[in-house]
Amino acid sequence: MSWRDDVLDTLASEFSDVGDAGQLTRIVLRLTLAGALGFVLGFEREQQGKAAGVRTHMLVAIGSAMFVLVPQQAGIVPADMSRVIQGLVAGVGFLCAGTILKQGKDESHVQGLTTAAGLWMTAAIGMACGLGREATAVTSALLALAVLALVPRLVSLIERVAGQPKNDGDTERGEEDKG
Repeated sequence: MSWRDDVLDTLASEFSDVGDAGQLTRIVLRLTLAGALGFVLGFEREQQGKAAGVRTHMLVAIGSAMFVLVPQQAGIVPADMSRVIQGLVAGVGFLCAGTILKQGKDESHVQGLTTAAGLWMTAAIGMACGLGREATAVTSALLALAVLALVPRLVSLIERVAGQPKNDGDTERGEEDKG
C-alpha cells in the first residue's frame, strides 16, 4: 500500500460515520430544521431590538441538536442520553444566566429574563430536532413565537380594557418590555 492510498483510506474511515443516504438525509434534515427554527425565533427577537438575535438562536438550536444527535448516532443507551440532556440543559442555563442583568438595588430593574427563557426554549427545540422529534420541535417553536409576538399584544389589550396593574414589585411585568 502506498502512502497516498494510506492517506485516502484514513480520510475515508474518518468520514465513515454516515453509513448511507438515509442517515445523511436525517442528519441534514435535523440540523437544518434546528437552524431554521432558531432563525425564526431569533428573527423575532432581533426585530424587537434584542441582543440575542438570529445568529445566537441559530447556534444554540444547532448546537443543542448536535449534542443529542452525535451520541444517538453512536448508539448511546437511553439512560446515558438522559445524562447528556441534563448536561446540555445545565450548560444552556449557564449561558442564559449571563443574559440576565439586575441594575441597582431595586428588584424591579431586571433585564434579560425573556431573552434567557427564549434561549433556553431554543435549546429545547434544537434537542427535539436532534432527537428526531420534528413535529414536537415545530409545534414548540410556533408556541414560543406566539408567546413572544402575540402575548404582549394580548396583555396590552387586556390592560386597556381592565386598566394598568398596580406596581407590587413584580419583576417579571417590568421585564416584559426589556427582555
